[in-house]
Amino acid sequence: VIESGGTMLFVGTKKQAKDVMKMQALRCHQFYITERWLGGMLTNFMTIKKNIKRLKEIEKMRAEGILEKLTKKEAKKLEKEAARMEKYLVGIKDMYSLPALLFVVDTKKERIAVAEANKLGIPVIGILDTNSDPDPVNYPIAANDDAIKSISIITKAIADAAITAQTRVRAEEMEEAAASQTEMEPPVEEGQ
Repeated sequence: VIESGGTMLFVGTKKQAKDVMKMQALRCHQFYITERWLGGMLTNFMTIKKNIKRLKEIEKMRAEGILEKLTKKEAKKLEKEAARMEKYLVGIKDMYSLPALLFVVDTKKERIAVAEANKLGIPVIGILDTNSDPDPVNYPIAANDDAIKSISIITKAIADAAITAQTRVRAEEMEEAAASQTEMEPPVEEGQ
């Protein structure tokens, strides 16, 4: 998926998974959700994009000092709005299209995310405990989804695979660029 230019969304809102999911998603330059899954985050992505745009507008206003020129009440209202959106959207702030793949810790807890991905035909990799249904998950990983150690090991392996794919893509792009560069250069004749 990564090799073909797609993106991955790491989803883990349970306490044990939050830090690991965020760290590994950032390490492999992918997106993440570690706070509550907002219903419609995938199926109603246009609304989520509007919220992200609004968040960026408020951040721009803050950076340009426009908030300081507003009344205290207006500025406080905008800051509160930005803080709320930042909490839930920070990991997808730069996600401009739907992800090509979802990686989920505890598919039972994240059943809404899995259902939305299934509805849109987005493949799901999921860490499943014995209490989870493997049917809605395209690539189930049977493991303890409550233990920090198992979550860490599996999430690191997923992130490593994404990094390997990204490295492979960059290497191919560099080879293609080098090949097209040598085709464009005229041959050097001896004696000049």
